[in-house]
Amino acid sequence: MSRPGAASGALAPDLLALAAIVPPHLARPGEPELYGAAMGVLLALFVLRVLGQVVVVLRSPRWLPPMREWYSGLLPYRYLLPVQVVLVAAMTKMTLDVWAGGAGWADPRPRLGALLVWLSFVYAAGMVVRLVVWLRRPPERRRAWIPIPFHLVLAAFLFVFGSWHLAG
Repeated sequence: MSRPGAASGALAPDLLALAAIVPPHLARPGEPELYGAAMGVLLALFVLRVLGQVVVVLRSPRWLPPMREWYSGLLPYRYLLPVQVVLVAAMTKMTLDVWAGGAGWADPRPRLGALLVWLSFVYAAGMVVRLVVWLRRPPERRRAWIPIPFHLVLAAFLFVFGSWHLAG
């Protein structure tokens, strides 16, 4: 069924048109434990990053990198931490829903899954570009390297969650 005004067979000019093209993804239908475990590991990594940054802000222990390595300054930390807490809560809900076999937010929606997988590719590619830019800087101008691998963790989480929706 096409939308009014759309040519038959033409892709819609919005973001959801991208979701019509099925990207490479994990295709293991009927295995919520696999997806849930992968999402749980990625969630745990992100939680450790958030907690590590809080420890550095409150205590500045010698065994952890200094704050300049954890934080790019794009968003003031007083706003970043609540955003991270909301992300952890949402990621926890998604992980538990997938582990439950598709309840709530994990009720399989293939178009959403395709969109999330494509967005995860774009997100990861952006972080690879960011890493290359960071590596090309002189060592004395390099800072905030920790966000880069953890943004890749978030991209991987999106990939797995999107794959769940596609495989469902």
